[in-house]
Amino acid sequence: MNVVKAILIDSDILIEVARGRDEQIVARWQEMAESDTMLLCSPVTVAELWHGARPSEHKLLAGLFAAIVCVPIDAETGRRAGDFLRQYAKSHSVELGDALIAAAASIHAVPLWTRNRRHYPMRDVEFF
Repeated sequence: MNVVKAILIDSDILIEVARGRDEQIVARWQEMAESDTMLLCSPVTVAELWHGARPSEHKLLAGLFAAIVCVPIDAETGRRAGDFLRQYAKSHSVELGDALIAAAASIHAVPLWTRNRRHYPMRDVEFF
């Protein structure tokens, strides 16, 4: 069995975890949280969730983000995201946020946990 050491979590998964609507995702989240797997996210995900958060969700989000390591967006991530945008913005409607998330997964060589795989047509992005 291949053990996942780290995963990058997309915004859509954290929204489901925060709101508890999808039992399968919440159960998988619990499994990952109790394992040795390092849970990672991008600052893009932090911004997306805080932007759409209801005031009643702020405490929950703060707790979620306290349990996750936020990977930096540095020059290398920016260059890779720019490459992804050049390759996929027109053909697949890839936007900046998704390009940055994909770049982080690619650079850190970790699978991306998302329900929106169509947002990530990049060949070097592995999915969880």
